[in-house]
Amino acid sequence: MPGAPASAPDRRDTIPCVTPGQTELGATGVITIATRGPDGPGEVLLRIGGGTEAYLAYSEEPLPKGSEVLVFNSRGSRCVDVMRFGSGLDEEEVP
Repeated sequence: MPGAPASAPDRRDTIPCVTPGQTELGATGVITIATRGPDGPGEVLLRIGGGTEAYLAYSEEPLPKGSEVLVFNSRGSRCVDVMRFGSGLDEEEVP
């Protein structure tokens, strides 16, 4: 229509949901559901991009709830490999 204001482009297609290059590798977090080592995953809450995100967490050894962990591998689809990291004192070990 002549003289009608042009509609603004739909920016939802051009604004990414996740910052490009943002990755969970190297992120730290806390185990919220204990991992069972080779017997199965638990859950970790990771500090990513100024917020927190929940991921399935796999570990070589069982890690209790409250363990501080570091992500060393991504399995994709919100699944990560973690290892113990931090002070070494877990929620269950604090007197």
